[in-house]
Formats: sequence, structure tokens, C-alpha cells
Amino acid sequence: MTTALFTHPACLAHDVGDWHPECPDRLRYVLRALEAEEFSGLLRELAPLATHEQLERVHPADYVKAILAITPTDRGPVMLDADTGMSAGSAEAALRSAGGAIAAVDAVMEGWARNAFVATRPPGHHAEAAQAMGFCLFANAAIAARHAQARWGLGRVAVVDFDVHHGNGTQAIFEADPTLFYGSSHQFPCYPGTGSPSETGVGNVVNVGLPPGSDGMVFRGAWQDILLPALDAFAPELLIVSAGFDAHIDDPLAQLRVRTPDFVWLTEQLLALAQRHCKGRLVSVLEGGYDLDALADAASAHVRALMQ
Repeated sequence: MTTALFTHPACLAHDVGDWHPECPDRLRYVLRALEAEEFSGLLRELAPLATHEQLERVHPADYVKAILAITPTDRGPVMLDADTGMSAGSAEAALRSAGGAIAAVDAVMEGWARNAFVATRPPGHHAEAAQAMGFCLFANAAIAARHAQARWGLGRVAVVDFDVHHGNGTQAIFEADPTLFYGSSHQFPCYPGTGSPSETGVGNVVNVGLPPGSDGMVFRGAWQDILLPALDAFAPELLIVSAGFDAHIDDPLAQLRVRTPDFVWLTEQLLALAQRHCKGRLVSVLEGGYDLDALADAASAHVRALMQ
């Protein structure tokens, strides 16, 4: 068994304009980095399309239909809010992003991959059940978690999130269900304004807000002292990672000072925890990261650690 990589060329066709930080080059840079010889052992798979049934485990049917009914033309994108839009290729890209996360769950549950990285876009952790926001259309990690429960009968699924922005969508979808766990480190205060430590769901949500300027030592401490022990206590049967790399010191959208070795350290900690509780089953889903070089460096280092 090894690491599977799920992606699809259609995810490059989601493009709401040159001004937008969530641009196709984000994925191009990551995939280019993963073409290096050291990544030749990756099992490379095309992300399939998510079905309506799979999406509707998280999103109401009316919401799914409304998003997929939006038909931008080549004349320009349709903006759903100030920073979330759809171009002509966005619907397929969003279906591939959710479908890739679902297929990655199947890969690790079927046992032909030990873990998986889903290199797709648009990201998902800001999408709430009935609201697109924060560059996100469908809640990819949450959809994958619900799929794991529905298809594979898992009783406890965890999503952990190290994106610099709090995953308000994942939290809102999970917070009333004790069979799901959500843990996040993020800059606080910062967009979207959620993620206070006081937000604990039914005891299944753990948030650690990091002040602007926090460095790798503070980031590691948050995970070592709070988030990893809480995740250990939950003892998930599957671990899903919302892997956003915008806490990097070079990222322009926030003010944390995390470096690539810190992401590698956390990846190793999560792999060890997955080995203890999940037979090593871990699915990592790309979220944010907006400095192209920093994103490529950190994401490829993350995948390198997954392959060890």
C-alpha cells in the first residue's frame, strides 16, 4: 500500500478572474511539484464526479440543484458573494473536488492505498449546508466524512483543519453530531470570524485560535497540547485532514508565521495517530494556500511525509 493522489484537469477550469487569489495556478504549482521523480510512487487517480445523493448527505437538495443550475458563460463569472464565484467550468470542478474526496475515502477503506491526498479545487471547508462562501461551493471534507459513515458504516470520523482560516462550514455541519469530530487551529481573529475556543458543539468541536504573528512553535504547541490529545480521546476510525497551507509565513492572506517543516511535523503526528486508531487510514484534502511557491513547497512536503 502507498499514497494515492486524486486530481482532475477539470479543476483547472474553475476560474473567476485574474484578480482572484483562489486561481488555477494554485493547483498547477502543486501538481508540478508532485511531478518530481521522488513522487513517482504515487498512485495517480482521476477524481470522479460526486453524485447528487453523495452531496445531499450534507447539502439540501435545493441547494445542490441551485448551485449546479448556475450557468456562467465565457463573458464572465457569476459572483455568489464578494469573493465566491462560478465560471463556466466551476460546476464540474466542484463535483470533482467532492468526488475526489469521496474516492479517496474508498481507496483507504478498500485498502489499496494507505492514505491519500486530494489535489483539487475549489476548496470546501467554508461551505455551509446551504450557503457557498469563502471560495467554497461544496463542503468536500464533510461530504467525505458522511460518505464514510454511509458506505462503510464507520461510527466515528474526524476532520482536522490546519488552514489559517477557520472551517466554519465543516464545524456547522458537524457540531450537533457526536459521531463526528472537528478540530482546528487558525488565526483568530480572522475571516470568517468563527472559531472561538468557546465553540465546542456537543463536545465534539475543538478550536484553537492563534494570534496574528504566531510562529511554528505556537502552532506546534496548539496541536501538541490541545488538538492532538482531543483527537486521540475521540479515537476516530477514519481521519480526514483539511490541508490548507495559508498559515505559511509567505502567504498574503493572513499573518501567521508557520514554515514548511512545521506542516511536516504535524503531518507526521497525524499519521502516527491514524496508525493508532484508524489502521493508518488518512485522507488529506487541499484547502487554502495563496503564495504559489510556498503552497507548492508545503503541499509537496506534506505529500512526501504521507509517502513515508
